[in-house]
Amino acid sequence: MDDRPRHPSSADPHDAAALAIFLRRLQWGLAILAIVWLLWLLAPVLTPFVFAALLGWLGDPMVDRLEGRGIRRNTAVILVYAAMSAVVLLALLLLMPLLQRQVITLVTSLPQYRDWIVGVALPWVEVRTGLELVSWLDPQHLFELLRTHWEAAGGAAATMLGYLSRSGFALLGWLANIVLLPVLTFFFLRDWDLFVGRVAALVPRDHSATVGRLARESSEVLGAFLRGQLLVMLILGVLYGAGLWAVGLDLGILIGLIAGLLTFVPYLGPATVIVLGGIAALVQYGDWQHLVGVVAVFGIGQVIESYWLTPKLVGGRIGLHPLAVIFALLAFGQVFGFFGVLLALPASAALLVALRHVQRAYIAGPLYGGPK
Repeated sequence: MDDRPRHPSSADPHDAAALAIFLRRLQWGLAILAIVWLLWLLAPVLTPFVFAALLGWLGDPMVDRLEGRGIRRNTAVILVYAAMSAVVLLALLLLMPLLQRQVITLVTSLPQYRDWIVGVALPWVEVRTGLELVSWLDPQHLFELLRTHWEAAGGAAATMLGYLSRSGFALLGWLANIVLLPVLTFFFLRDWDLFVGRVAALVPRDHSATVGRLARESSEVLGAFLRGQLLVMLILGVLYGAGLWAVGLDLGILIGLIAGLLTFVPYLGPATVIVLGGIAALVQYGDWQHLVGVVAVFGIGQVIESYWLTPKLVGGRIGLHPLAVIFALLAFGQVFGFFGVLLALPASAALLVALRHVQRAYIAGPLYGGPK
């Protein structure tokens, strides 16, 4: 009887299948890394395309609705595009003169703010901390520092000059992006369904159903969140601006609009009302009554946002914790710049939906429930 071990002539089919799965996952991982690297390289160029794609994606449901009522696609796109353009132009016509007056008020008030910082704020900090801060801002002291470190100052001036020249090119790039944005938005609106169909055709057939379902969930989650959040930003900007103006702050409307825009970042909008509104009240009036008025505007805005606006307009549609939103904005902004800020929430929504899918698969699998 031959007791020698037998060597199979062919490899174990289970090992071959595992190797095939590993190689396929390795290919997907390398493809994702290549895409991320390419996005990082092209981030400055892709910014207007991403912004236009977001606008086209937001307007596509309205185009589809009009198309469902028998209107041709091109006509529906023109109607939606005209409506979106009219809203933007109306907002500019209403806000630009107001913002111009607010900026002029800010510029004329800068000496008053400087005197308050040097004469009130810094001495108050010095008394409580023991630090000498006012002397550092004395013009004679600054001149002595400049004369002592003139070589370093010269290098800093050269660096600043180079920065300003680069900023000039960046400004030209921004102007080009602004000119491109309406054109790109129109094409995204017109061909959105075509783009989606072509991307869907590239998905492997054995994963097309799952990827399609996850893409629809991501679109629904992100769409509901963005539409609701934009309304919250608009309403809070008007509410804060009107409230601070009613308190009597000359810069109340500007501070309110800034706070409304920053509401997109959790807790930053309300903090802007308290900090900037409080400083403006102290500089302009210097009494506690107006400071209490600023706090009252902040409190009313928080109550309306927490108990009515956010639950009604946003709710739990994206399901991201505020810390996750802040981290996503900072992380994507650090890696990709302004392009990353635009990409942060779409990527976070897609990642959230994918994690929910993984969680459902994990709970339904044997690793969680054990062998059956």
